[in-house]
Amino acid sequence: MSETVPVRCPACRREHVYTAPSYPCACGAPVTPSLDGGAEPARVAHRAWDEEWVTVSCGSCGRRDQWPQPELGCPCGTVLRVPLAGTGSAPAPAPEPRPPFRPVTIRTSRDAVTAAALYLRWLGHRDIRRADQRPPSGIGLAAHGLVAQVNPDLRPTSLRDVECLWLTAMTEDSDCVCFSLAGYEQDARDRADALGVALFVLDLTGTPQPVNRPADDLRAAGG
Repeated sequence: MSETVPVRCPACRREHVYTAPSYPCACGAPVTPSLDGGAEPARVAHRAWDEEWVTVSCGSCGRRDQWPQPELGCPCGTVLRVPLAGTGSAPAPAPEPRPPFRPVTIRTSRDAVTAAALYLRWLGHRDIRRADQRPPSGIGLAAHGLVAQVNPDLRPTSLRDVECLWLTAMTEDSDCVCFSLAGYEQDARDRADALGVALFVLDLTGTPQPVNRPADDLRAAGG
């Protein structure tokens, strides 16, 4: 069950009630970060990829995975990072078969990146991180043997985006996958088919939908 705690904004002193989101463990059970309702929330002054994720243990199987850091936006404009209690530690193997993917609703660009990262983790790529090489547009993600691009813009992903992603993958001897909120230009889709780039469209529910054969194959095979 999701945990609810009171949160006071240190900027305007307004009181809020925050409910921690739940995420799907590989075993199928919901995972909810344990919150420290007595600690002062921290203001988010700038973004750093390593600070966007927290390690949380599944209460059912003990598996430890990384999930988005709990945050709350105050009407005064302050973004608050909700403090966590202890997360425990009890590793366990992932069971089979793979459970259904549980998406997160996309409302912001950050949600789109989170949805793509969760999907790649669901496919089996456990070490998702911010890519070292920034793509010409969108956000770059990476894992062992994989590079990905997330385009949260309201314009279709272009031919140049697909070719740059493929070239990056070639230099790193990795597979590549692209996620786009607004779909793809036709020449981008044609080029992706020729190069073997997996293309997914993100709908607003946060569920990636494959739009070409490489994406179908990736979803079927997993990580």
